[in-house]
Amino acid sequence: MTRWFSILAILTAILLAYGFYQAMFVAPTDALQGDVYRIIYYHVPSAWTAFLLFFINFVASVQFLAGAKPSTKHAVNWIVLVAGAIGFVAPFFPQVAAQLPTGMYPSSVATTALIIVGLYFLVGKLFPGEKLDMLALTAAEVGVVFCTIVLVTGPIWARPVWGIWWAPGDIRLTSTLVLWLIYVSYLVLRRFSDSAQTQKLAAVLAVFGALDVPLVYFSIWFFRTQHPQPVIGGGGSIAPRMLQVLLLNWMAFLCFAFLICWSRYNLEKLRREVDEAEAMESLQDSGVPAAPHASTRIPESRGTK
Repeated sequence: MTRWFSILAILTAILLAYGFYQAMFVAPTDALQGDVYRIIYYHVPSAWTAFLLFFINFVASVQFLAGAKPSTKHAVNWIVLVAGAIGFVAPFFPQVAAQLPTGMYPSSVATTALIIVGLYFLVGKLFPGEKLDMLALTAAEVGVVFCTIVLVTGPIWARPVWGIWWAPGDIRLTSTLVLWLIYVSYLVLRRFSDSAQTQKLAAVLAVFGALDVPLVYFSIWFFRTQHPQPVIGGGGSIAPRMLQVLLLNWMAFLCFAFLICWSRYNLEKLRREVDEAEAMESLQDSGVPAAPHASTRIPESRGTK
């Protein structure tokens, strides 16, 4: 455990404790729902964190697939740049701006497009080669944890407010459950498959699963649903003090998620190094000389040793 990890862990614990205090005792009580609404300070930040982690998994998976051939990687980079430029400029055209959901500003869409492009190239630079696959696996595992929190806290909140635990026909709820199932399937594939193509198959599944994230997010704008409108970016509203506490808890959740990802990524890195060392030792024991400068193919993860 590094010094920086310890410092961040302490700061995260302080943030989580302070966020809990603000959410439970300081934030004003909702006039319609009463104190049960306070679950929003854990339900919504968990959802935002899960979406961010699934997006990181998507970016890492795309880069991992594109990195198989230099020409493919070059082409994908240009596609991302062009898509980002279109996403930055298009919202300012009146015809496009008129199609945006109520409360969603063109500047917000343009800024989001730039952030997505920047994050794409940052991930590729910081995590080259096999590190992309390790990052994708880590982000998916932690993302599933936070998505599980969303699916647990949602019905707890819905029961006293809607009178039911779950609305089967609600597109937001159904698409969130489908998203969770896709990424659980992703982890099952990574856990139990020994095929040499497992990493690529999992990356393809991750790209497919990421397509459900926009559906989950935008479903309440384009479909009739019992789910309330978003508190940020259109249709919904929230008191300024409540919003401050919500963002504070999201910051705490992001720090907590980063700590978990940091630990899980290092654990996965260590596991692969151990597997590589064992593979090299097996080759030496069998009398087969290892090719100089050849990298050993690491079998897919089947659990921590």
